[in-house]
Amino acid sequence: MEQLWTALFTIVAGIAGAALYFWGSNWLLDRVFPAHAGDRSAASRNIARAALIRPWLFLGPALIALGLYLVYPVFASIWLSFHDRGGQGFVGLANYRWLVSDPGFRESLFNNFLWLLMVPAASTFLGLVAAALTDRIAWGNLARSLIFMPMAISFVGAAVIWKFVYDYRGEGSEQIGLLNAVVVAFGGVPQAWIAVPFWNNFFLMVILIWIQTGFAMVILSAALRGIPEETIEAAVLDGASGIQIFLRIMVPQIWGTIAVVWTTITITVLKVFDIVLAMTNGQWNSQVLANLMFDWMFRGGGDFGRGATIAIVIMVLVVPIMVWNIRNARAEAGDR
Repeated sequence: MEQLWTALFTIVAGIAGAALYFWGSNWLLDRVFPAHAGDRSAASRNIARAALIRPWLFLGPALIALGLYLVYPVFASIWLSFHDRGGQGFVGLANYRWLVSDPGFRESLFNNFLWLLMVPAASTFLGLVAAALTDRIAWGNLARSLIFMPMAISFVGAAVIWKFVYDYRGEGSEQIGLLNAVVVAFGGVPQAWIAVPFWNNFFLMVILIWIQTGFAMVILSAALRGIPEETIEAAVLDGASGIQIFLRIMVPQIWGTIAVVWTTITITVLKVFDIVLAMTNGQWNSQVLANLMFDWMFRGGGDFGRGATIAIVIMVLVVPIMVWNIRNARAEAGDR
């Protein structure tokens, strides 16, 4: 209850503080540049000046927060990547040379590559199929709500749920894990699924696919509804089947949205951390880059230099995809 009251107080205080800031800053601006000055030309100048300043009253807090929690950490990480374990002694490119030869980094990079191959493709495909099917059934809104529901769960919460799905008890014991219970019911042998090297990566991917499919479905459903009815009707009159209409008429018209969804999920995959930490803690060859960075930065005494170097690698991988994603979204918005 104490945590609940603390969270509630934080929310109320945050909303009240934001409202007070915007009211107070606008009140002060109107006093500094009054719109009802005695001289008409002075009043006009005050209105123009206030109009120039007022947007920055709203943007200012966000820009300060971005600078403090996004821009500064980037430069601090770059600086740390050229320094030693304690972040004091300059070591040049030593951390980057270590990174290239480290087997743990190669394992993490390979696992991230597997995640990149599977998760965006599966999430986007399942989301597209769900969007198309739920638009055609009477209880589509209920189905969309159920599919989207995992998006409301944190990654750690989702990992806890799926721990019960993959739970393993010794052979001969009662299996409380859903997957092993099914396997045993069909005469199979229970397995410690998340402890099987290589294949455990795919079992972890299922969790993120389960979460991201709802996101893909919502975005793609909106895109499908934006397709002009005339093109669909023309295809029907020409004798096209439902699958032909979907693949040759509908999908090409929303390809830009599909690309945006794909790249957005790709960025999430490159930063995946919570699921692996909660499920395997990087054991059994399931390590990914974000977990490797966390281990070097905060565990075993902490090595700020090497941890920051891995963080730079993640940033270098994410930024180009993010820039392309933003440009593509702007281009699509411009076409509309």
